[in-house]
Amino acid sequence: MSFSHLSHLECGRCGAVHDSERPQNLCVTCGSPLLARYDLAAVRSALSPDDLARRSPDLWRYHELLPVRDPRAVTTLGEGMTPLLPMARYGERIGLPRLLMKDEGLIPTGSFKARGAAVGVSRAAELGVKRLAMPTNGNAGAAWSLYGARAGLTATIVMPVDAPEITRRECVASGTDLYLVDGLISDAGRIVGELVAASDGAVFDASTLKEPYRIEGKKTMGIEIAEQLGWRTPDVILYPTGGGVGLIGIHKALDELRQLGWISGPPPRLVAVQAEGCAPIVRAFERGERESRPWDGARTVAFGINVPKPLGDFLILQALAETSGTAVAVTDAELLAELREVATLEGAFVCPEGAAAFAAARKLRASGWIGADEQVVVLNTGAGLKYPGTVPVDAPVLPVDAHLT
Repeated sequence: MSFSHLSHLECGRCGAVHDSERPQNLCVTCGSPLLARYDLAAVRSALSPDDLARRSPDLWRYHELLPVRDPRAVTTLGEGMTPLLPMARYGERIGLPRLLMKDEGLIPTGSFKARGAAVGVSRAAELGVKRLAMPTNGNAGAAWSLYGARAGLTATIVMPVDAPEITRRECVASGTDLYLVDGLISDAGRIVGELVAASDGAVFDASTLKEPYRIEGKKTMGIEIAEQLGWRTPDVILYPTGGGVGLIGIHKALDELRQLGWISGPPPRLVAVQAEGCAPIVRAFERGERESRPWDGARTVAFGINVPKPLGDFLILQALAETSGTAVAVTDAELLAELREVATLEGAFVCPEGAAAFAAARKLRASGWIGADEQVVVLNTGAGLKYPGTVPVDAPVLPVDAHLT
């Protein structure tokens, strides 16, 4: 049985076919992101949902739908199969009793970025890459640094100077060359681009959607949701959207599952959630545009979604259109309040990006866009522990002989 049924790479915009057996970045025809395509007929004949029940509980259980050819090339820290948790008390509070949370905070490196790093690093190493570089808002750089170290690759990471401190420390601990820039992720991207261009092929650009395999790791969130629900899909999936790779990946996964005949019925309505301080996708969606425009003065406490102009914006907007979805922005005050309420009612310390998605769920229920009887999945994309500054501590200090009543 073939470990992978990867067929080729295809441009997400113009459809041009590219060779999947050598390192690739963007489409050579139009400069757009490439998407991995599979021989789904071969997958259908080789694999059934029942077969998966006997496999290990990680994302590599779906290896036929992943790009790594040789199982010996797999770089793993045990990522995948995160819990899909009922949020009964909080759900009742906001009028969504069937609310679920897919908790990516429990994955290695503390965020969903580990999925993209596991698959992206594995495939890069399999194709002979020795050194990679990328800009990051924090979590992706941390994940690619640690998985790169596990695979024996070297990495250069550039992130904004105000990126979460813990993600910086993860990079340093892994031996990565870390650089901080006094600017945004777009500024970090320019620096990485110049490094790659000057390296004469020695440095591989692993930026968001500039390599085709990060999205394959992220799509496993969509496959897991379907499997965890007994090969059904929820009515709505809310996803905090910066670069949007996870949303694009979930949409891609559900399309592949539908072609395999593993799921049926209407697709979940996808929701791109952004912060009001950086909402290029929301603005483009509301204006009926197919691409976004750069967001001036981007700033939000939800640092992971502080992306002024996503490279895959047209794929995000396409996913929303094809699923009858929507795009919603929330304020920093709203998401921080939601973070506290989720923790108080459910004992889940979510990241600010995940809290933004909960705040959006509340808004969409209040407006009637989501019905009270619908099954809704919110993606919490990371551990709240990675953002300790979101919850100030003002507890009183007691003397050692104090007594409480």
